[in-house]
Amino acid sequence: MQYLDALFGKHAVNLERGLDKASMRQSLLTANISNVNTPGYKRRDLNMNVTLAETPGNSRFESMLSERRQRETEHTSIRIDGNNVDMERETFAIAETELRYQLLTDLTNRYFSGLKNVIREGR
Repeated sequence: MQYLDALFGKHAVNLERGLDKASMRQSLLTANISNVNTPGYKRRDLNMNVTLAETPGNSRFESMLSERRQRETEHTSIRIDGNNVDMERETFAIAETELRYQLLTDLTNRYFSGLKNVIREGR
C-alpha cells in the first residue's frame, strides 16, 4: 500500500476518503428513512464539511458524529413518540449526498485519466 501511496500521492487517498464518507452518510440517511415510524428513534447524520483526514475509527471522527447527532436532536422538532426524523430533510440530504458522490467520482475519474495520459506520454 505504501508503494501505491508513493506512486499516486495523497490525492487518491483523499478522493477515496471522500467517497467513503459520502457512502457512509448515504447509509445513515437511508437508515433514518427506514426508521421514520420507529418510536424514540433519533436521526443520525454525518458532517461532510470536515477534513478528509478524519476517518471512521478515529476518535475525533466518532466524537464529530455524536456531536452532530446531539445538535440535530436539539434543533429538530420531536414528535410525540420521540422520533425526530423529517422526511423532507432526509430526502434533501440524500439528494445532496448523491450529487457530492457523483462529483467525487468525476474528480477521481479525471485524476486517473490524467495519470494515464502522463504514463502514455500524451499519446
